[in-house]
Amino acid sequence: MQREQASPPERMERAMNVAVDMQKQLSPAQEIAADLMRRARAAQQVFAEADQARTDEAVRAIAWSLYKPEHARELAELAVEDTGLGNVPDKIIKKTRKTFGTLRDLLRVKTVGEIERDDKRGIVKFAKPIGVVGAVTPSTNPGATPVNKAMMAIKGRNAIIVAPSPLGYRTTAKAVEYMRESLAQIGLPEDLVQILPSPVTKDTTQALMEAVDLVVVTGSQDNVRRAYSSGTPAIGVGAGNVPVIIDETANLDDAARKICASKIFDNATSCSSENSVVIVDAVYDKAIEALKRAGGYLVDPSKKQTVIDELWKNGKLNRHLIARDMSVLAKGFGLYDEAAKSKFLMVEETGIGKGYPLSGEKLALVLTVYRARDFKDAKATINRILNFQGRGHSMGLHTTNMARAKELAEDLSVVRVLINFAHTFGNGGGFDSGLEFTLTMGCGSWQKNSISENLNYKHFLNITHLVTPIPEDKPSEEALFGPHWQKYGK
Repeated sequence: MQREQASPPERMERAMNVAVDMQKQLSPAQEIAADLMRRARAAQQVFAEADQARTDEAVRAIAWSLYKPEHARELAELAVEDTGLGNVPDKIIKKTRKTFGTLRDLLRVKTVGEIERDDKRGIVKFAKPIGVVGAVTPSTNPGATPVNKAMMAIKGRNAIIVAPSPLGYRTTAKAVEYMRESLAQIGLPEDLVQILPSPVTKDTTQALMEAVDLVVVTGSQDNVRRAYSSGTPAIGVGAGNVPVIIDETANLDDAARKICASKIFDNATSCSSENSVVIVDAVYDKAIEALKRAGGYLVDPSKKQTVIDELWKNGKLNRHLIARDMSVLAKGFGLYDEAAKSKFLMVEETGIGKGYPLSGEKLALVLTVYRARDFKDAKATINRILNFQGRGHSMGLHTTNMARAKELAEDLSVVRVLINFAHTFGNGGGFDSGLEFTLTMGCGSWQKNSISENLNYKHFLNITHLVTPIPEDKPSEEALFGPHWQKYGK
């Protein structure tokens, strides 16, 4: 007997009633999460019936809510005003570039109904929504990251609830407001996108992570660990600490320009920003001069300890100096006017590890410089840096020797090896990079992450496999065990 299908309003009412029952005897934090979930479930069950055209219409609307010039500028200004991190022009570029690129990627793929067919194997794949996504977002990108995640979630016909960094709450709340307005404009439920109410606490974020169907975390490693222990399927990312090599075959001025552009973008807030450069001895002096021409200022060795003492306070990065303009850094480090007029600082270092903080991630316009005897030594230095911090994330190489690129990709424990790129612009997807546009980069098991690729639409889908009979594919015992028998006997 064919089961009678409930209408969208009936499904919404049922979902709301179930959620109301679940709210009984909950903690205050759980009640907040349950109320958001009730509304998200109701909205998502309606949206789950959307076809591909309607789904893509929603993705475009979400994208335009941030890409719209006046919105991009307003949110960039608000982010800098609230967090003090980065700068307005680059945040505008980041918002528009990432949104544009992500929209390009999403509109090229199918996420409704049949999405893949393999007649030879007798398998057809059908995409289904995951349900409700919980997105934990950072203070470094309080506008761009929530929208980026929402676009991917909506592409999968999911609802999303954002748990923002308290520092960037106003920016994220405004971004969510614009996304909700964009959904209402095209006749979809606003509750497909929601935000935790202020004040956001660890308890409310934890309650949300436990209530949703998938957690996606960008930000602190504490939140990543909490997500993985929440009992909910989770995608978290690791810490960055990108090192790059300049070898003797590189175009030095090209490498220097790219490193500068990447390092200074949004005042080095990106996890993909270069933190160290390892230069082979044969071109060390010439490479330093090229970096100076590009805008770098080489800090006198006598000032190195001052940089360390001021950039780290009580073992933690100094919030008053990270992601700040060069004028602020130069003053904070007691450097000369020449440094204030530069674009970034270079500090020479030889040590790596806990006792050498410059070998770690800095989130500041400070680039650590190492000298290596040759490429073999440079590779070893990179490996030591990554084993201290950033293993699994990414590294770069400026070279014309592609055999070395292959060697690094084969041997180093990183997800991404970028060759001759401005790292920030290639690592999270670029128009001259085949990586998916994203603001969330997996680091694999090396940082206890569940993905070893850029977060993309596939991570927001459930897949149903339709399996039909095929001609028997059963090889003989000889074909499978023959080599073992020949070498070791039966």
